[in-house]
Amino acid sequence: MKLNRNFKNLKDNYLFAEIDRRVKAYTAEFPQSDIISLGIGDVTLPLSAKTIDACKSAAVDMSTRGGFRGYGPYDGYPFLKNAIVDYYKQHKVELHADEVFVTDGAKNGIGNFLDLFDADNTVLIPDPVYPAYVDANVLAGHKIIYADATKENGFLAMPPKRGKADIIYLCSPNNPTGAAYTAEQLKAWVDFALDCGAVILYDAAYEAFIETKGIAHSIFEVSGARECAVEFCSFSKMSGFTGVRCGWIVIPMESPLNRMWLHRQAIKFNGTSYVVQRMAESALRGGYEDTKKMVAAYKANAKLITAKLDALGIEYVGGVNAPYVWFYCGVDSWEFFDYLLKRARIVCTPGSGFGNNGNGWIRLTAFNTEERTREALIRFESFWKDFRTVADKKFTRV
Repeated sequence: MKLNRNFKNLKDNYLFAEIDRRVKAYTAEFPQSDIISLGIGDVTLPLSAKTIDACKSAAVDMSTRGGFRGYGPYDGYPFLKNAIVDYYKQHKVELHADEVFVTDGAKNGIGNFLDLFDADNTVLIPDPVYPAYVDANVLAGHKIIYADATKENGFLAMPPKRGKADIIYLCSPNNPTGAAYTAEQLKAWVDFALDCGAVILYDAAYEAFIETKGIAHSIFEVSGARECAVEFCSFSKMSGFTGVRCGWIVIPMESPLNRMWLHRQAIKFNGTSYVVQRMAESALRGGYEDTKKMVAAYKANAKLITAKLDALGIEYVGGVNAPYVWFYCGVDSWEFFDYLLKRARIVCTPGSGFGNNGNGWIRLTAFNTEERTREALIRFESFWKDFRTVADKKFTRV
């Protein structure tokens, strides 16, 4: 038996697993600690009443001879595919239902999509970046190169002036930084991909949080994108489906990847459940106002966080078109993580876990409740005053 040799090239610990390990170690030592997480991007608000009603109705369907569903279509039920097509129309993007593929979440979709590519590909990934992109390509044996996202370019990596790639990853609004591309900036990436003969794997999981005019909700708002892009999206953050699991992929009909992905799904996937797809349909149709209220609640939390950072004079990006706030701590990110946990009982995400350019930066999320977010910010203000007095003495400056 020969195992996948690429496993040895992975880092010892996945970022969020390492955070979990450190938090568990702390709570084992101090079991009475009241820890508030502004770290991992999981949601806290319950599913909407209309989504649950759709779940109940679909479950009843499954209990009747006429409504029972067995294996569903590999690409998703038409009722959900058509709802997604209609959802894109609000951003003036016209799709055909055969270009929409329902998945069990954006993370799985993005990782599994690599089945369509040979190992002999060069992959261009921004730094900092959601670590699952990197790890999935390490496992696939791809050569990985990086595009720098830094303070100087607003943490929005732009195409390199030299070199080429076969596969390009973009995430906007971005995880972890919260920065978001304009349509004009995405056009530069589309032109670069067309020139290289590359495909852009575009993660739009947070597009529902966009509020600034000119920021693209979909890469397919950009001319030329249909010739070079695939888009991934999710119900996780817009509708609270992190534990329900449902997302979608848009693959233009003119791309050979469209038929390849359908073939791949037929081999390895038996479809997202009927009940979940009915819940997802509700989130885009009858329950869409509830979806918008959920997003608005998290955006309000983000505004609380950015207002506190403004008051404390802390440099940051994000928090406007995304549920993430990316702030500058100026010291080693993991050292800051440990100090914040021990002194304020707040969990953050260290920026260095997202890449070399993330060191010295911290990601906060807006996904806790309003009450817990406010409490965390009270603690953080006191913590920050203490941290500034000891930073030069106790920490590694970056």
